[in-house]
Amino acid sequence: MSIDTSNFGANNSSPLSLSKSATTTCASLLRELQEIWDEIGENDNERDKMLLQLEQECLDIYRRKVERSRKYKAELHQSLAGYEAEIAQVSSALGERVSLPRYEKMKGNLKEQISILSPTVEDLRRKKQERVKEISEIEFQVAQICAEIAGSDQITDIHGIRVDELDLTTKKLGELKSHLKELHFEKKLRLQKVSSHISDIHELSAVMSLDFEKIMGEIHPSFVDSVAGQSKSISNETLARLTSEMNSLIQEKQQRLLKVQHLGRTLLELWSLMDMPIEEQTRFHHVTRLIGSTAGEVLIPGSLSVDVIEQTEVEVERLNVLKVSKLKELIFKRQSELEEIYKGVHMDVDSDNARQILLSLMESGGTDLSDLLSSMDDHIVKAKEQALSRKDILDKVEKWRHASEEESWLDEYERDENRYSAGRGVHKNLKRAEKARALVSKIPSLVENLTAKVKAWELEKGIPFLYSKAPFLRTLEEFSISRQEKEEEKRRSREQRKLQDQLATEQEALFGSKPSVKKPLGQSTHANTMVATPNSRRVGTPSARFGISGGKDRRDSGKVATVIPINYVALPKDDRGG
Repeated sequence: MSIDTSNFGANNSSPLSLSKSATTTCASLLRELQEIWDEIGENDNERDKMLLQLEQECLDIYRRKVERSRKYKAELHQSLAGYEAEIAQVSSALGERVSLPRYEKMKGNLKEQISILSPTVEDLRRKKQERVKEISEIEFQVAQICAEIAGSDQITDIHGIRVDELDLTTKKLGELKSHLKELHFEKKLRLQKVSSHISDIHELSAVMSLDFEKIMGEIHPSFVDSVAGQSKSISNETLARLTSEMNSLIQEKQQRLLKVQHLGRTLLELWSLMDMPIEEQTRFHHVTRLIGSTAGEVLIPGSLSVDVIEQTEVEVERLNVLKVSKLKELIFKRQSELEEIYKGVHMDVDSDNARQILLSLMESGGTDLSDLLSSMDDHIVKAKEQALSRKDILDKVEKWRHASEEESWLDEYERDENRYSAGRGVHKNLKRAEKARALVSKIPSLVENLTAKVKAWELEKGIPFLYSKAPFLRTLEEFSISRQEKEEEKRRSREQRKLQDQLATEQEALFGSKPSVKKPLGQSTHANTMVATPNSRRVGTPSARFGISGGKDRRDSGKVATVIPINYVALPKDDRGG
């Protein structure tokens, strides 16, 4: 059987041109196969069968090759579509316009079309990668700062950030940068606030001698154990704790300052009370100098420590023990001063009873001695005010007493029949008598004026005006009555004397005899008896009634040993003055 190489070649035709060598090789191989079959003696059926098989195998090879080419073409179309989709997607995500070449007008060459799009795709991929990296870095910083503010665990791996690759526009990038800038500013403010709080807490701790590191460690460990690269906590909770601790320390400082100021004032009072030496006071100068300070002005470390307060309390307690005896001494001293004030203005005071009451109060233990001393000071102030209000009246009382005493002296002087006897000192008595008469004439107006003033005082004060334990108005009334009685007695005495003189004159006229010469009052039987002034008796005077002395002796004594003639005639005033 002969082989038709032309049919074989026609059946194996392909759109692709076979090379000349390949065709020659195929024909030579068929001829060689035919020669082999001739030598073998294959029949035609076998030969046809084997040729058909060979043809089928060649077709299968071509078919597979075409299939692979078709698939590769589809892949190229898919790649081209993928490039187009990727360009559209990435450009959309980046928010950029991409100008593509007009490859769609090109015919039948997919690889060229892909090669045209490939640089654009690579450029977009690079831009996308850079944009994703930039956004992820910004979002990582944002997440870190937000975690610091929230107080949660910080994100330490940038790969934990998930970037939305569908939105990589410059607008989003700008918003993230703006947000990050705001967060950096917020972080800066928080760090400043944290630093300020820490500084304030450190200052407060130093002033009160507190453990600063322990306080800060309780607020947040980052303030004590700083790990490399880890900043101080700026979370809301940490700031709240810092603020709370600072306010608590400020309040504690204020309370301690008030306590120290109270102790300081107490020390000053005790030092002043007991006249403590300067050396003793200097030991607590650091306490007393804080009395006028505000909390903000107290900055010296340790000035408000517990040790300072305890030492000051011990000193105050020690001084209070000494204060008791000193206060008792001062209280009785004030009582003596009060008694002197009352005595000086003739006010009644029961000294023994008052001192007994004070002693009972001090020994009972239920009365604060400082309050009692303050009460005594108040009594002294009131007593001085009351004494001042009585001063004008008392001055007039002294004038009235002096006038009354002079009146009593004048009465005795006028009863003395030897008052005109010649002798040394007589002229002094005559002058005193003249002054006494002028003063006595003013007694009614003095009493009237004094009565009016006492009544006005009693009306204003609402209490009776006492003088030496007696109501003074009643004393004035008794004095006026007594004085009227004395005037009446003098009047009757003068009338009686006038009557006696008249009877004596009548007897002399009838019988021609003279009455016997009476011995002058106070004259001795001896011829050389000295002339004396009337005794200053206090009967009927205010001093006698009140049982107190007038303060000076108003008696003048004439000590001239002179014989008093019976027919003594009063010398002229000018001579007596000599």
